[in-house]
Amino acid sequence: MNGVLITAGGNGIGRAMGQAFAAAGFRVWVTDVEPASLEACPADWQKSLVDASDETQVARLFADIQKTWGRLEAICANAGIAGPTAAVEEIDLSAWQRCVSVNLEGAFLAAKYGGPMLKAARGAIVLTSSTAGLYGYPNRAPYAAAKWGIIGLMKTLAMEWGPEGVRANAICPGAVEGPRMQGVMEREAAAKGTDVQHIYDGYASGTSMRSLVAAEDIANMAVFLCSAGARLVSGQVIAVDGHTENPDPKV
Repeated sequence: MNGVLITAGGNGIGRAMGQAFAAAGFRVWVTDVEPASLEACPADWQKSLVDASDETQVARLFADIQKTWGRLEAICANAGIAGPTAAVEEIDLSAWQRCVSVNLEGAFLAAKYGGPMLKAARGAIVLTSSTAGLYGYPNRAPYAAAKWGIIGLMKTLAMEWGPEGVRANAICPGAVEGPRMQGVMEREAAAKGTDVQHIYDGYASGTSMRSLVAAEDIANMAVFLCSAGARLVSGQVIAVDGHTENPDPKV
């Protein structure tokens, strides 16, 4: 049975990925920083309390996977945080560094320590970027910078690992329904002096399909990218966003 590791798999997109991979016949290993989220995951999933930006913890995680499973066919480097919502000149360096560390360095560490097993299995890695990795994102500079960086990392992994049969791709979700996006919209509403519904409508109206995204939409794409059906899909940036027309609707 193929195995997949999903970082930040206890909630949101990561949890939906776990469910989709399990339905596709994969055994699932998830990490998270919230013990309660891990405990709420299905009993047959492997679970590890891991900060994706902590190298010691990530190295130990992959050693555990090697010892327990002996192989790994897929990685979804999904861990990320929203970071601060503020103009560049108002962002503390420590807040910038934490956002970039979790989003970008977390993906790098997953690749660094998971690479040997993916090469042995001729597997696949999917990195979670964002439509913020395709456009600028006013008041979210560290998040946008990290998500752009993930695309550069993915392109490089595809080039380095392709000759060994490993595929690397990035998914760029649009605004995904759920508690995390709700928090983002609340902070954006406060920064712009408006209400949350106005912000929500702005995100939806910025896409051709006039809709936010469900976590399941992202999960389904991740499963496809790790499947035999995508055996020659590598180095690609795939937006799952209902087609963003206007990345910064004036709301």
